[in-house]
Amino acid sequence: MVICCTALPVLARPVSYPGGWTVMQMNDMDANALHLHYSPSAKYSLGYKAEYWREEDWQFHGVQLNYLAKRWNALASQANFYLKSGAGLAYSDYQAFDGKTELAAFTGLALDWEDRRFFASYENRAYDAGDIATFFTQKARVGIAPYVGDYGDLHTWLMLQLDHNPEAEDHFTVTPLVRFFKGEYLAEAGMNENGDVLFNWVIRL
Repeated sequence: MVICCTALPVLARPVSYPGGWTVMQMNDMDANALHLHYSPSAKYSLGYKAEYWREEDWQFHGVQLNYLAKRWNALASQANFYLKSGAGLAYSDYQAFDGKTELAAFTGLALDWEDRRFFASYENRAYDAGDIATFFTQKARVGIAPYVGDYGDLHTWLMLQLDHNPEAEDHFTVTPLVRFFKGEYLAEAGMNENGDVLFNWVIRL
């Protein structure tokens, strides 16, 4: 069972191995984000989260807690259920805000299932940053590996992401993307139907 689980290829998870550090840098149609976290155990991680929401020109800086609520290990697959929450400060000088700072918090859940050939995930987030921003977003992914590599190989995934943001001009967007990872490094890139670029990278330290 341990061999099977360590060979499962999708590693962009919010909790690492005990004592592990992770750096995640995410860029999509709405925001640029940086998440640096430390995992004291295999059940949770705690770290710094920064986000810049481009359209309304505001930023968030705070602490994020990720908690692995449940993991299901099967003979050749794995599923995970995470709770993710954060709290900190939001800052904006967009239009009438003129340097406004608000207390801000978010919470959400994330689910994923994978074997060595197929992948599916769903996550959501409710955000409250006072007068600066209040919204709910969600996204889902499906993916397939065009080949099944061995442990330590370069792994490739072809994925399709559906985003739902009721506050955005386009409530639904679809982004085809490709993911590569090898060892502790992961990168993924894609473009949605509006020409917005997605580019993410993850490093396990």
